[in-house]
This record gives sequence, C-alpha cells and structure tokens, in this order.
Amino acid sequence: MEPTFVLVHSPSVGPSTWHPVAEQLKAAGYPVRVPSLLHIGAGAPPFWPRIADAVRDDLRQVPAGDPVTLVAHSNAGLFLPAIRAGLDHPVTGSVFVDAALPARTGPTPVASPEILEFLRPMAVNGRLPRWTDWWDEADVAPMFSDPTVRQTVVGEQPTLPLSYYEQHIPVPDGWDDHPCSYLLFGPPYEDCSADAHERGWRVAHLPGAHLHQIVDPAGTAQHLVELAGSTRSA
Repeated sequence: MEPTFVLVHSPSVGPSTWHPVAEQLKAAGYPVRVPSLLHIGAGAPPFWPRIADAVRDDLRQVPAGDPVTLVAHSNAGLFLPAIRAGLDHPVTGSVFVDAALPARTGPTPVASPEILEFLRPMAVNGRLPRWTDWWDEADVAPMFSDPTVRQTVVGEQPTLPLSYYEQHIPVPDGWDDHPCSYLLFGPPYEDCSADAHERGWRVAHLPGAHLHQIVDPAGTAQHLVELAGSTRSA
C-alpha cells in the first residue's frame, strides 16, 4: 500500500501552493490530501493546535491505519512534530520542502527576533498584510511563472495576526523517530538544508524560488516520490 501524501502548506499562504503537485501525484497513482489551514489565524493564540487539528480532521477521509507521508513547505515545517503527534495514522516519512526546521530540543519560535522586528511595523490592529505584500515586486514576481496561478495564490492568502509569528511551537520528544528528508529550492533555506544533512537526513536540491512547487510541479512531485521512497527503505 502506497502511503498517502499529506501536503501541508505554509499558513502564510494557502493550499493552492500545493494543488499542482497534488495533481501530478494523483496522475501518477498516489493518494494525496491537501489540508487547508486558511482558518487557523482566527481567534486568540495559541494557533499551533488548530494546525494539528486541521490536518488530523482532514485525514478522517483516509482509512484508519493507512500510512501517510507528511510533506511540509516553508514555516509549516515548524509544526510537523505537533502534527505528527496528533495523528492516528502511522507516519512512514516526513519531507521538508524549502522549510524551516523544528528545534532539536525544546519549543521552536515561529519567527526570529530579526523577523519580528521587520514585521511589527506592518501590523495594523494586530494583523499583518498578506505574505506577498511584505516584499517588493522584484522579490515576488520571480516566484510565479503563470499570472493565473499567481492570482489564485495571492488571492487566497490569509492576513495572519502578528501573534501567530510570536508563538512558540512544542517539539514532542522522539517526533523524528521515523525517516525524514529535505528538499531545498534555494536561498534563504540553505542553512536549513545543511541542518537537515547534519541530522542525518537525506537532502535533495531542485533549484528555484521559494514557491518553486507551483513553477515545476512535475519536478517537485518526482523528488517527493524519490524522497518518500528513500525514507521507507531507510
């Protein structure tokens, strides 16, 4: 039985960042789920339990006991230990895609002090602009090759509260007792890729910008299949 790929999008963007890859995987015969985290910024902190709950609730569509492979993009990587801890399904592997890594021990901050200093002046009534509005057009445009896809991705982005980035995420002991791997697109995630390598994980590189999965969904899907296969045989 092939594990179900569970493609977890960054809460800063939306599930459409994974839809092209999901279609590639489905066409190749793999079961796929793309949980939506668009609602997790509603209400007061903490936000991380809502993320774990959203993935668990989505996986009610998958028969109990069927294996899953978790795939996390960008800052969704920080929540992967909490997601895994909340699942009833066996996790055969976890793949971090151009993603931040949870701390090796202790709680993980969602944002560094430098990032928080960058974000705080943007907040209006405690809420931030959409993620793509943080950056200049020269930074945003290279992440999109298709204007229709860009419109979809930009349009569904949530306006998260600043407190989302101020939270610390628990890291349950032993969360990484299963095979993990890392897929790097490019800057600024080289340090995370190097950290993954130091942890003994398999690391692959598919050069591109941070949303490269929407630019090259076929290449991304192929790497996910290869990395998931290597984790199962590890």
